[in-house]
Formats: sequence, C-alpha cells, structure tokens
Amino acid sequence: MPSVLIGPYLLRNASGRFREILTEAGFEPIDPQGGPALSRDELIPYLPRIDALIAGGERMTPDLFAMAPRLRAIARTGVGYDLIDIPAATERRVAVSITPGTNQESVAEQTMALLLSLARRIVSNDRLIHQGGWDRSLVTPVRGKTLGLIGMGRIGRAVAIRARAFRMEVVAFDTIADAAFDREHGIRRVGLDELARTSDFISLHVPLTETTRGMINRDFLASMRPGSFLLNTSRGGLVVETDLRNALTSGHLAGAGLDVLHHEPPEKGNVLLGLPTVVISPHIAGTDLESMREMAEMAASTIVELSRNQFPTDRIVNAELSKDWAW
Repeated sequence: MPSVLIGPYLLRNASGRFREILTEAGFEPIDPQGGPALSRDELIPYLPRIDALIAGGERMTPDLFAMAPRLRAIARTGVGYDLIDIPAATERRVAVSITPGTNQESVAEQTMALLLSLARRIVSNDRLIHQGGWDRSLVTPVRGKTLGLIGMGRIGRAVAIRARAFRMEVVAFDTIADAAFDREHGIRRVGLDELARTSDFISLHVPLTETTRGMINRDFLASMRPGSFLLNTSRGGLVVETDLRNALTSGHLAGAGLDVLHHEPPEKGNVLLGLPTVVISPHIAGTDLESMREMAEMAASTIVELSRNQFPTDRIVNAELSKDWAW
C-alpha cells in the first residue's frame, strides 16, 4: 500500500475529507511525531518508505531526496515552495505541487488585522492596560491613507479589495498587470521607488526567490515615507531584519506587522523581539479553519491525481515533468 507522510502539524492525527480522499484511493496516511515543521532528523526515518508527502514547513534538500527512492509527489499546503529544492525534485522526477486559490482570503484578513493593530495601537494599548496604564492618545486613521502593495497576485488583490473598503488609496507594484482589476477597484500601478516614497503602509505579497531575497533592506527602508509602516505576511527572507530594526529604533518607521521571520519560531536573540512598535503573529496568515481544510483537500486530491497518471498542471511547480509523467 502506498503511503503519504502528513507533515503539517495541524493535519497530523486530524480527521477530515483530505484523509478520506487519500484512504479511498488506497493510500496509507502516516502521522509522525515532531515539531510544528518536521525537522531533518524527524523526516529521515520516514523517507525510505513514503510515496508522497503533504508538506507544511518541511525543508527538502538534495540529500533528503536521495534518501527517498519511492517518493513521487510533494504537495504543499500553501503557495510558497522556497523550502523545497525544485531542481533536485525534478531530477528525481518528484512532482511538487501547491494549492493556489485556497488561502488568499485568510492571508488578506491577517494583513488587515496587522495593519489595524498597528494603526490603532491595539497590542501596545492592551499591554499597557494589563500593566495598569491607560493611554487615550490619538491613533492613526487608515481612511484616506495610502497602502502600497508589492505583489498583485491572488493575495495582493484580496488585500486591495479590503483596503478599498476601508477607504484607503491603493498603489501597487508588480511585473504582471491586471488592467481590468485595477480599473474596477481604483488601483494605481507605480514604480517601486514611487510606492516606497508615497505609501503610508507597505505590504509584501511576493514569493521568496533569489531576486526578492533581502529586497527590503537599508536602502529601501530609507526610501520609505517617514512614519510609515511595513507589513509582511509573505516570507521572512524578503526583509533584512537588522535593517528593519534600525529603521524602527531610529523612528524613521512607525511600526511593522510581521507574520513571518527568518527563523521560525524566532531565535532568542532575534533583533525584532521586544520592540514596542512591532506586532508579530506566528506564521498563521494563510491557515484559518476554512483555508486549512481547502488546502488539505487540494493537496490530497493532487497526490491522488498524480498517482493515477493525471497531471494537474495548474498546481504543479515543476510542470516540465508533464511530458512523460508516470507514477
């Protein structure tokens, strides 16, 4: 019987339609013990005997692929795949899939939650009140403010719709244009320099690649409007954390709302911990009850389709395997 290792800790030992999809197709789900994301040492014992992996935050490197001779598919619950070595997967003829269209609403809601937490000083006021304080200083409105979106895929568009509902102006930077969406929702496309210079809030919605890694660095932060805010619900590697810390402690930036960090959970000496102007959530933007269900079901369905020698190209990252795909 082929087996599927269940990586995301929210799915391990959990019932749901995703598990039925797998078992009805003849797969044996394996629920390992381990941390929120299975570490290298936690993965290794299972690799020789698994045929597929539903992956959350698991990292797959070339040497780990070499330990998994039966592995045919890795189905990510999410749209990022920077933790998986795609060339190594392709060389081993392992299809790597994502779950597009399942979590953009959840990420957009978390983005707006972080934005409002910063603007309305929700977290800092809550902490102060619990300590016996009471500060009724005026807070920053979001209506009439400008939100700059870097990346206008599904998530960026979902954020834009919500921002417009709050009567924010929205500018966007992306290499791919969507003129019809922009016209419908009053979005203005600008260059990256103008976006940094004119936005009161900047929100990141691009994948982590060699091009985007560290793009939010000292120079970019210096070009941002004084007193503005940075939001990141994409990948921690987009931001140079030391540079962000310096921009915050100098007072150039008013705050940052982060769902992602370089290391998760953060190491004890992380330079952003303890800063009163930083609000951090534990990489949960894309995973609410509804999106987790949809991602799990799509991941399971993709594995089953691949096992039947079907190739859902819209979900497969290394689509070149479609030419002569065989499970």
